[in-house]
Amino acid sequence: MRYLYLLLTISCFYSCKDRRDDITQLVNKWEDKEIVFPAHSIFTVQGRDTVSFSFSDANYKIVSYIDSVGCTGCKLHLPRWRRFMYEVDTLMNASVPFVFYFHPKNIEDLRYIIRRDTFTHPVCLDVSDKFNILNHFPSERAFQTFLLNKKNKIIAIGNPILNPKVKELYLKILAGNISKTTTTSMTEVAIDNLKLDFGSFMHSEIQERSFVLTNIGEAPLIVQDITTSCGCMKTRYVKKPIPPGEKLEITVIYEAEQAEYFNKTIAIHCNIKSSPIILRIVGNSE
Repeated sequence: MRYLYLLLTISCFYSCKDRRDDITQLVNKWEDKEIVFPAHSIFTVQGRDTVSFSFSDANYKIVSYIDSVGCTGCKLHLPRWRRFMYEVDTLMNASVPFVFYFHPKNIEDLRYIIRRDTFTHPVCLDVSDKFNILNHFPSERAFQTFLLNKKNKIIAIGNPILNPKVKELYLKILAGNISKTTTTSMTEVAIDNLKLDFGSFMHSEIQERSFVLTNIGEAPLIVQDITTSCGCMKTRYVKKPIPPGEKLEITVIYEAEQAEYFNKTIAIHCNIKSSPIILRIVGNSE
């Protein structure tokens, strides 16, 4: 069954054949690999209070590593993690520990983000990057999260916060109903613009712009989830199937954390063959 989980992971990402081939190679490399944990890891709550945190006896555990490359705030998505953790706790009666190792570029910035997002789950602030040194994780953040069994061996790889299909896979494995599959009718969409330029604005001003998708297929358009490349973006849209011929407006709310040029992406996971749809926003906050 372990092999089935890993093979199913491949279909949870991109439809492009070359991309699938790359993912297949990555999955083969990590298949059944045992994740090694540092001998001494210090877990804290909001970067301040040290706590005792044990997960070695759990039948399953979800482990996520965040590196210091790029914008740490863009990678964390702590509110989304909190919602997913609630789903898993409800499903599994809080029996699946979530193990977070963060390798911060700036530890004070990371502490600020954890407190700002009121994230109270224990995390290890791995300043020396010991966890990665032991395991040599993939460089892509989409593949720095793992579902492990009791022996710490990988049974699925992928970030459930970034991809709703990976989230569905994790929940099915945990619930023991991996064999139950559902099919969704596919459709097609036309998009008015793949990129929006926000222009220049004061970084203290919250900006809103909208993308418009038109369902040009024969089945309802169903948006499973929308993920963003940065926590400084939020989206707003009608969460219901869009009939053929009708439009879906997706509003992007951007709140700059500092003055900078930005180039961010939004991934729309929906029932089209080329899902996810990648949209982009650019601009300059002054």
